Amino acid sequence: MRRLTLGLAAAALAPLAVMPATAAPAQAAPAEERLAHISVTTMGESGPAVILIPGLASPRSVWDGVAADLAKTHRVHLVQVNGFGGDAPGDNDKPGMLAGIAADLDRYIAAHKIAQPAIIGHSMGGLIAMMMGARYPAATGRVMVVDALPFFSLLFDPGMTVERARPFAEQARARTLATPVPSAPVTADPGGIWSNTPAGRIMVANWSAKAAPAATAQALYEVMTTDVRGELASITGKPFTVLYATGAGPRATTLWEHGYRGSPAKLVPIADSWHFIMIDQPSAFSSAVKQFLAEKQDGDAK
Repeated sequence: MRRLTLGLAAAALAPLAVMPATAAPAQAAPAEERLAHISVTTMGESGPAVILIPGLASPRSVWDGVAADLAKTHRVHLVQVNGFGGDAPGDNDKPGMLAGIAADLDRYIAAHKIAQPAIIGHSMGGLIAMMMGARYPAATGRVMVVDALPFFSLLFDPGMTVERARPFAEQARARTLATPVPSAPVTADPGGIWSNTPAGRIMVANWSAKAAPAATAQALYEVMTTDVRGELASITGKPFTVLYATGAGPRATTLWEHGYRGSPAKLVPIADSWHFIMIDQPSAFSSAVKQFLAEKQDGDAK
């Protein structure tokens, strides 16, 4: 377990490199609504609402493999954390980033009169999804978490506490701020637990390096020191599903079962995957999302 947890933690803190510019699509990009901590674009004209939240230092294009298909039957709201897509960090270079993201989402949902949207978040986005379900239950429908623990620092030690995690989090924040911004794109496999293919790992590395260091550093500190395990019992009456990667074998199952022990979450392993499940197993991921969105919840017609 020590090798697994330290390996995952080391990979999560590794500096990454810059993604090359790509040609703009022929069609006009969807209009972007920008708030203090996030921006949002939409796809699909009608149907139940789905909000997709990417993870630490990841852009909204993480969801490219599933968003267009979802938009055939759903109104899809694609979130991007300010500073994570090559844009300015806004208010994300100061304390209160995670709480600010959740509050922005609550305001966005209210302003657009969105009724009980499904919220799907990957990694840090999964933590935000859980915060929404627990802290803003009236604004939040079903919750799906993609490969995220309710307390990230359990990766270091299953007995970790927030106070014990703070020194490690401070070191991670300082290391991130001190890491030089790469001047060239990644073209060789950087390794790590991001994906089970070299192409996937290169893609993730190039995504991540476009993020503003100040936003990444603050997010990393807050993710490492935020423990929502005590809040999860309040996510009731609606589907609450956690997809997790199985690249580490049975030890991954042990880690996830420990992290969600006593919660109402349904744990669903995705075979032959690492952290970016949607890249490694797009078909299995899409099927799991569709099954989650089709599940009955309290108040649905029988």
